[in-house]
Amino acid sequence: MKSPRWVVMVVLVVMAGLASLAVAAETATAPGAPAPAEPSGFSKVIGLAFAAALVAAVSIASAGYAVARVGSAAVGAVAEKPELVGRCLVFVALAEGLAVLGFALAVVMLFAM
Repeated sequence: MKSPRWVVMVVLVVMAGLASLAVAAETATAPGAPAPAEPSGFSKVIGLAFAAALVAAVSIASAGYAVARVGSAAVGAVAEKPELVGRCLVFVALAEGLAVLGFALAVVMLFAM
């Protein structure tokens, strides 16, 4: 069953709104009030690991979707015109590059402490 695109957009907008509220709540302090306590090292590590896992999961899932779409179109194009193999391979490799970049970003996030 295909989900409507507007559902995905609403989910993304809600997530962005929640993230901005969290940042605003973290930085907002009353004048003269003591600064909020820094999170402990353990909670920073857990938060960073969760963020890296989320980045890797989203990028790899979207790369899989892209490879499925581009790969099926590439197979159809190559079946009709065999001389298009090189071009089709480039397009599939570009879609797979999304997964590699997402994984690299997750690794950088984990080792940037």
